[in-house]
Amino acid sequence: MSADLAPYAASEAHSRGRLHAEPPPGNRGEFQRDRDRIIHSAAFRRLEYKTQVFINHEGDHFRTRLTHSLEVAQLARTIARNLQLNVDLSEAISLAHDLGHTPFGHAGQDALNSCMQPYGGFEHNLQSLRVVDHLEDKYASFRGLNLSYETREGILKHCSLKNARKLGEIGERFIKRQQPNLEAQLANLADEIAYNNHDIDDGLRAELLSVEQMREVSLFRRHHDEALKAHGQDLNPKQARHETIRRIINTLVVDLTETSRANLKAAKPKSIAEVRERDKPLMAYSEEIAAESRALKKFLFENLYRHHRVYRMTTKAQRVVRELFETLHGDVRLLPPDFYDEAKQAEDEAGRARVVADYIAGMTDRYALDEHERLFDPRRLR
Repeated sequence: MSADLAPYAASEAHSRGRLHAEPPPGNRGEFQRDRDRIIHSAAFRRLEYKTQVFINHEGDHFRTRLTHSLEVAQLARTIARNLQLNVDLSEAISLAHDLGHTPFGHAGQDALNSCMQPYGGFEHNLQSLRVVDHLEDKYASFRGLNLSYETREGILKHCSLKNARKLGEIGERFIKRQQPNLEAQLANLADEIAYNNHDIDDGLRAELLSVEQMREVSLFRRHHDEALKAHGQDLNPKQARHETIRRIINTLVVDLTETSRANLKAAKPKSIAEVRERDKPLMAYSEEIAAESRALKKFLFENLYRHHRVYRMTTKAQRVVRELFETLHGDVRLLPPDFYDEAKQAEDEAGRARVVADYIAGMTDRYALDEHERLFDPRRLR
């Protein structure tokens, strides 16, 4: 085990390996190989044009799934290094966690899940695993990216018992009610830190939220006061926004690091196996910061994600996804040739529906809009 890693960190020496055996990489580690394969995947490139909150064409400065994933990875790397966890694994999980997300963010996921209810439903964590295990198909020796077990474990954050029973080894921890590796726990919390804070930033930038509204949230108000005290009342709106949000992120990162370090010191796990057997995650905030974080999430849900401008776009996006699914599932000959071939080989109706869901989930926002127009506008032939 590397001298830089704690005994409870994931290590390549004790990895559960890959679905398909491969020669070891010559000039990098196994988790570095995972990260590199993720970055070079088509699904990762498409994240550039997938919605976070704002549809891609609404502005060049709003976050996308790609910039979100990069921000998650940056946070996870910093915290992993401070806790002597595996930095490369933390980064790989962070970069891959949204690979299965639909176009139009959660609106697209909700619409596709509704369409897929008779056929097993749709969930983006499962779809991310499906992307890296099956849908990426450029390697000659195997389908998917053939990632290590530990990376795949981190990608699958949530899973029903019904689905877990179909997944073999990777689903066992949900059946046994075990915890994932610490790097996976960390990536999950880094995801939360990133999206809460960049949604504040984007919401204020788009003027869907006001500073006065945000000051109703104690976490924001405290750090906004600190920014004004440190730099005076002459800060322009952009500076005030940035100085506040960077302080919030720092507080969350420091609290998560210190609380998790204390949890690890008290629990004294000697291996990943002991981490897995805990009744709750060891990576966590303090009670005070956890409560403030929950209050922030509740505020954003009520005031940003339900804002009438966001809701209007959400409604349009859901209609696009729903109409794409109904039309393509109703006549799979409308699918592109490679997906049509997959649909023809499906054993049953559920299998054909899954192929249609794979096609739609892989779309970017703009491709989904173009495909919808091609299918429904008689003037568009291609």
